[in-house]
Formats: sequence, C-alpha cells, structure tokens
Amino acid sequence: MDIFYPIKLLADWLTFSFFAITPKTLLADAVNFFIYDSIKIFILLSVIIFAVSVIRSFLPPEKIRFILSHKNKYTGNVVASLLGIITPFCSCSAIPLFLGFIQAGVPLGTTFSFLVASPMINEVALVLLLGMFGWKIALIYIISGLIIAILSGIIIGKMKMENLVESFVYENSINAKTDLPSMTWSDRFSYAKNYTWDIIKKVWPYIIIGIGVGAWIHGYVPADFLAKYAGSGKWYAVPLAVLIGIPLYSNAAGIIPLVGALTEKGVAMGTTLAFMMAVTALSLPEFMILKRVMKTKLILIFAGIVGVGIMFTGYLFNWIL
Repeated sequence: MDIFYPIKLLADWLTFSFFAITPKTLLADAVNFFIYDSIKIFILLSVIIFAVSVIRSFLPPEKIRFILSHKNKYTGNVVASLLGIITPFCSCSAIPLFLGFIQAGVPLGTTFSFLVASPMINEVALVLLLGMFGWKIALIYIISGLIIAILSGIIIGKMKMENLVESFVYENSINAKTDLPSMTWSDRFSYAKNYTWDIIKKVWPYIIIGIGVGAWIHGYVPADFLAKYAGSGKWYAVPLAVLIGIPLYSNAAGIIPLVGALTEKGVAMGTTLAFMMAVTALSLPEFMILKRVMKTKLILIFAGIVGVGIMFTGYLFNWIL
C-alpha cells in the first residue's frame, strides 16, 4: 500500500468536497496536485530534517573543521562531500563554513568539495526527490552529486591554486581543535526541534511557490508541449538548462517541486536536474560573495569544473532513464 495514500484521500476530499471543484477539469488537476504535494512534502521535510538535525548535533562546525583538517586529501574530499549533505542547504549560507575550513588549515580542494556538496545534496533535496520520484531517483541523484563534489575538489586541489585565495583569509587562521560542551539527548532533541522549525519557517514560501508553479504546469500546460523543446532527444537542452539556471537563485525547496511537473510534461529528467543543480550550486549570489575571498580566475575555474560535471550528470540521467 502506498504510504501516501491517506494524503491522496485527504487531497481528493479537500479538492472535490470541501472546495467543490468539478472533477477532471484543469483547475481540479492543479488544485489536487498542489494540496497533495504540499502536505506530503511538509510531512517528509519535518521528519527527515528532525532526524538529520539530531545527527548534526554531534558535528558542530568546530568538530567538522577538526575532522577535515586531519584527513588525507582524497579521504578529506569524500568526508567533506558527505558532511555537505547534513550542513546548510543554501550555497550562500555554506560559505561561512567554507571560510572556517580554510582558516583552520583544511586543504583548498577539500573545502571546495564541501562547497559543492552542501547546497547541491542535502536533506531538503533528499526529501523532495524521495517524495516525488522514490528511492531510485533520489539515490542516483545523491551519488551523482557526491561524485561531482569529490572530483571537483580533487581537481582543484591538484591545480594548487591557494595563491588565488585572498591573503587575509589565511592571515585570520584559527585553531580547529576546540573543546566543545557535551549535549544530553534532551538537548539534542530540543536543538533538532528548534532547528526543524527554523528551517520550515525559512523554506515554506519557496516550497509553496515551487509547488504552485508546478501545479499550474501540471494542470494547464498541454501534454508534450515542453518535451518538444526540452526532451531527451534535444542535445542542447542540458547545457541550455545549466546556463538558464546560473543567473537564478533559490534553494532545493523552491526548485525541486518544479522537477516533477516539468518531467511529467515531457522534459527529460536529466535536463530538469541539471537546471536544479545549476541553480543551487552555481548561483550568481554565491559567486558575488566568493569574490570577496578569492580571485575571479578561481571562481571561473570552480564554475567551469562544476558546470561540466552537472552537464555530464544531465546527459547521464537522460541516457539511463
């Protein structure tokens, strides 16, 4: 039995009985889609963010910096990418931790692995992809995101570009080994509850807007209309999606709800995911903040490496799905 079946029943009752919308109309399809996805996503989001927050309570920033500063370079890239999953879900909010890693002596390539993974693969992305497409798509997406983050960090690390980071970053070095106060389980659950509520308060407008746009596409955009221009057979669809995504700024909460609606209308899965990855991992606001701590050349190299990785993932998804 579908675990979301009760939510479907509730969405049907609200759409057809409470709001008395005529079934099998464009409006009914859009409203039903909006209600069902909104309830499902907020439930999943609350449960999984709470669980991830409990895990995060064992890994405050000081401990993360200490762990990464004592890892071999390749192991550090892997660990940094994995830690990115349970750290801030927005590229701009990940930058303060990125600076902390550099100042604590973590290798540059390792910090870039974290910077790529943190906005691209996180609990919000996992929840939304899991709820819309199931474990297969969510797992493939996480693995591909981790590979991009790990390889990007390794490549940047091998290029030895520490001189392209502004000197003041290294001048403000800190000691990563910090004595941290212990937390009881009660403290951890309290932290998780407060953090979950804080995240929900921050992302709910993005979720509502994203699902709203998705509901409109679901109900009103003609079937196969978008597939004509962005189907899997269009070679230019993936790079075009990446280029369109870069100037935009959002987090996974606002973008992933569109993925379901776009793919439903015929846009290839790889194309929509490439668009989402570009928005979350290659946003202009992120580059503007990074410009304060590193040279333009390093930003362009970083964007180029990640962009190629995203396009490769987009084509791979279009090929295997």
